[in-house]
Amino acid sequence: MIEMKYLSIEEIISLPTLSDINISDDGKKVAFVKKTANWKDNKYKNHIWIYEKDKEDCNPLTTRDIESTYPFWSPNSKDIAYLSPVGELADKKNQIFVKLKEGNSSVQITDEKEGVSKFKWEPTGKGIYYLAQSKESEVLNKRKELYGDYLHIGKEYQKNCLYYINLDKEVQNNNPEKQHKVVQLTNGKDFHVQEFDISLDGKNAVILATPSPDMGDYMKSDLYILDIQAVELQKLNIDRLLGGCVCFSPDGKKICYQASIKEKDYYETHIEDSTLEIYDMNSGKVIHPLTDFDSTVVPIRWTTKGILMKWQDKTNYLIGLLTEYGALEMLSEKVDSFIMNAYITKDGNHISYTKAKINETFEIYLNDKKITNENSFFKGKLKSNREVTSWKSKDGVVIEGVLSTPVDLDPNKKYPLLVVIHGGPAWASFPIFSDCFNEKYPIEKFIEKGFIVLEPNYKGSSGYGNEFLKANYRKLGIANYDDIISGVDKLVDLGIADNERVGVMGWSNGGYLSAFCSTFSNRFKAASVGGGITNWRTHYVNTDIPYFIRMCLGNNPWNDPEIYTKTSPMHYIKSASTPTLIQHGEMDARVPIPNAYELYQGLKDMEVDTELVIFKGMAYSPNQPGMNVAIMKQNLMWFSHYMLGESMKDFRSNNK
Repeated sequence: MIEMKYLSIEEIISLPTLSDINISDDGKKVAFVKKTANWKDNKYKNHIWIYEKDKEDCNPLTTRDIESTYPFWSPNSKDIAYLSPVGELADKKNQIFVKLKEGNSSVQITDEKEGVSKFKWEPTGKGIYYLAQSKESEVLNKRKELYGDYLHIGKEYQKNCLYYINLDKEVQNNNPEKQHKVVQLTNGKDFHVQEFDISLDGKNAVILATPSPDMGDYMKSDLYILDIQAVELQKLNIDRLLGGCVCFSPDGKKICYQASIKEKDYYETHIEDSTLEIYDMNSGKVIHPLTDFDSTVVPIRWTTKGILMKWQDKTNYLIGLLTEYGALEMLSEKVDSFIMNAYITKDGNHISYTKAKINETFEIYLNDKKITNENSFFKGKLKSNREVTSWKSKDGVVIEGVLSTPVDLDPNKKYPLLVVIHGGPAWASFPIFSDCFNEKYPIEKFIEKGFIVLEPNYKGSSGYGNEFLKANYRKLGIANYDDIISGVDKLVDLGIADNERVGVMGWSNGGYLSAFCSTFSNRFKAASVGGGITNWRTHYVNTDIPYFIRMCLGNNPWNDPEIYTKTSPMHYIKSASTPTLIQHGEMDARVPIPNAYELYQGLKDMEVDTELVIFKGMAYSPNQPGMNVAIMKQNLMWFSHYMLGESMKDFRSNNK
């Protein structure tokens, strides 16, 4: 008999990721993107797959080195457009391609120097609207040729503009040499286009725009209506923090968007409360169809039956149809259901989505019928058991988390416990299998080694309501430590966890909390800090989102140095004793690399065992499967050494 094993690190990374789902308006075809690991080239590959209901099978639209993303079916449900990178190997940019039902090959439609970020079909299918950088950016390119490359901070931006390109008869003849007429509809001087939608009559576009692409300007978004024929803009008088998607009603008279409950000034010092709003273009009035939803609610498409929206409910992600009067029709189960992507036909009669059930990975569904078989990946393998557990924090607030245990859990045994902390903080851990949520920590290998794993949804996590989302305001680290350690204490009290062998790890905000736990306390046997904040004051002047820190801490470091001090791991460095692995992406703009060096030097000065690993060319996430392997193996070896007593001799070469 063949002994069954848990997934290896390479197998964990090889688990395909499904995204960018799109259903044709006749309800007969579904397009989606599947990302897989190409081990030979050490690259991740994205390819579009198409499911045809009449044939009941899936086939790739692109293969091998021709990558593709962002599929969109044409209004007649026959043709499909998508993005594919074009250009020199080191400087490829996404361009729009169209594949006609009658043709065997795809035709490149755009030739934008800096590429296309997103697009939508014109309602009759005669053209495509898309976002690309303003032509004014060419002035900066000429300056670069004359004087070299430099950047005037806060003054020069390459802004996204809205363009329209017609698809004439030459496309139907598959003539790639044909030059298509391009019309620039916004000028790139006044604002940067983030999102847009086109009314079904083709007369108007709604545009969600910010003053610039600078992350700090995210707080200054506005809505505009563009008269397409006259090329005239009207700014809507909505004094809210806007975000997410925007969509027209079928009659083109109303707009649905995600907005804050409070006015913009509120966000100088507070965390956001968000909901959906509807703007009536005829009356100028705003309708509020939703209550009791936190900031995870997102409108996807407005159909004749209502607005398809998705939202998080604790450890579930749900979808439903919302009328403008507030009636909600659920389209998914209320428990044990996680729907990541969804799209619906304009008549509201057909829907497709990606869904993961508890202890499973994502599958694609068409009208509740499963059309993929990704969970066959686990055939012949053991899987850890993931379940939602809960406990009370020090202040009495109930905290949930995901507990992963072996299939042969011994109730009489005390297991070494690893705490894996999610990033965000406005995100959560879920009881499903997906490397897109936990791409750096090999939970299955931890379980195989004899650990159990707790992933806490601490205060500030999404899906638990706006009050919970704001509950760590000016309490970062401190309140979260109580949430985490109370979960550890519960497992110790239950007799399942070994109090003398507890480790902690996380990336980004999870890395921050891991650093805080390991300096603030001596409860942990080992720690791993991935891309984490270690000193809020120095981080404030290096990150690309200083406004976010002001939202969480209530002020800047110059006006309130005390809050920046007591919430920073470096403030507690003199009491640090936990052996700490530090991993960081060299190009991480959100959490820049000085955070890693500061913690590393502080731990060395305190004579605490530490290793610092910088991943070259990496920002938040690795774009190479091999780099993913290195990150996971380093974490596996680190905790196996300090908590199980295994050797570390091959740590630097990673040859194990």
